[in-house]
Amino acid sequence: MHPAAYSGGFLGLVILILDLIAVFEVLNSNRTVSSKLLWSLLIFLFPVFGLIIYFLFANREEHNGGYESIA
Repeated sequence: MHPAAYSGGFLGLVILILDLIAVFEVLNSNRTVSSKLLWSLLIFLFPVFGLIIYFLFANREEHNGGYESIA
């Protein structure tokens, strides 16, 4: 079998992992519940397009709660 035949599965896996990271970031942000829901739906319904839109226009720095130290 040709090696290029497996590229679609690998690319799909990479997109799935990036989508899960983006949704995890949305759910851990300090956005409103409706905003979290809309961003998550956009990412899951349009995996590639939604991910690009999220990373370009989501204003992630403002809504990121940051990490708190435990010590």
